Amino acid sequence: MAEEVKVKLHWLDGSRAQSTLFLLEELEIPYELEIYHRQKTMLAPPELKKIHPLGKSPVITVTSPDTPEPIVLAESAFITQFLCDHLSKGKTLVPQRWKDGKEGKVGGETDEWMRYQYLLYYIEGSFMFTMVLHFILSGLKGNSVPFFVRPLTTLIANQLITMIVFPNMKRHFGMMEQFLETSPGGGDYMCGRSITGADIMLSYPLIAGKDGAFDGIGKWEKGSFKETFPKLHTYAERLAAEPGWNRSVNKIKEIEGGFSILPNPGGQPSARI
Repeated sequence: MAEEVKVKLHWLDGSRAQSTLFLLEELEIPYELEIYHRQKTMLAPPELKKIHPLGKSPVITVTSPDTPEPIVLAESAFITQFLCDHLSKGKTLVPQRWKDGKEGKVGGETDEWMRYQYLLYYIEGSFMFTMVLHFILSGLKGNSVPFFVRPLTTLIANQLITMIVFPNMKRHFGMMEQFLETSPGGGDYMCGRSITGADIMLSYPLIAGKDGAFDGIGKWEKGSFKETFPKLHTYAERLAAEPGWNRSVNKIKEIEGGFSILPNPGGQPSARI
């Protein structure tokens, strides 16, 4: 069935669509790319609303002989679950669910699978909310804000980042550091020894911030993000070195002539790879 299915990723620059592209490469799923670029306002172009009512990315469309109309999937966790369930072609990015002899019993799930399920919801909800809030507040300090009110918006943004964003970032990164310290089987990934869909979902935000962006959020306990959360920083480096991630980056380079992992808020320079 997988060979008959056609997948199209509607990819937006500077978005988590890059993690979805990583997932497609990791699962070795044939796909098409539809490229979209942000407007000067940093919002997605209106064309994306023709695909999904929210007009955001990532969005994928899936067609097969069994579906008269394309299936439209939005939200990274839903996309990840769907692709891993239906189109893995024998390569699993989902941990084994049940312990031997515990199938179908309450508490019979493996630690790896429980972590995986939790992370799918956690990344979409708690973690990305904090990341997006930081992005929005940072925009209040950029060139998109008129210069005569920018000192005021910068002051307000900095206060909110200090009071709300940074304390929450410390909690999130501290928990991820603990996840890695206690990874099942002494593994290098969040759920154990093998990369999963949850790791791939984390790839975009962690890779985007690992080389200094996180350091600008606040004063870390040991001076920097890298020193304060060494296992998490190493983990982000590991994700950036994954062949599937690099194939996804090279795919965009082939089409766009370059790759920028972050959008360009307020005219500030964004990280280029």
